[in-house]
Amino acid sequence: MADGFSIPLPGGYVKLPGGVRCYQVEEVVMGTEGVRRSEPLKVASTATDGITVITVAGEIDQYSAGPLIEALDPGALGGRPRVVVDMRRVSFMDSSGVNVFLFAHRDFGKAGGWLRLAGVCGSVLRILQLGSIDNVLDCRASLREALSP
Repeated sequence: MADGFSIPLPGGYVKLPGGVRCYQVEEVVMGTEGVRRSEPLKVASTATDGITVITVAGEIDQYSAGPLIEALDPGALGGRPRVVVDMRRVSFMDSSGVNVFLFAHRDFGKAGGWLRLAGVCGSVLRILQLGSIDNVLDCRASLREALSP
């Protein structure tokens, strides 16, 4: 069969296009090729002249965002949080990461503080541009620029 293949099942056959997934009533059998795995997210935090600098490396997605969410917790930062997130070593970000930054931006603004992203580039910058999120979040070209008043 040119457009798939058939698997004999009790009571009949099931035709599967492409042969990637096989579904039976009793169980699901799926191939794992092509499944994307997150690389662990590394998050480090320092303070410079009253500004918290959070350095992030790796991929930000729904499975890896936990450490970033913790680092951006307004309660843990206290007062009027002024935060720069160094994004130079972030290789991937999905909508989960975008939401993390939008919520932090909102929460810091309510507390009289701010959030800046520094060194966003490549596909991560493209994600922000596609949704015009780069017009909402303060994105700076470099860490030095983000630390400037």
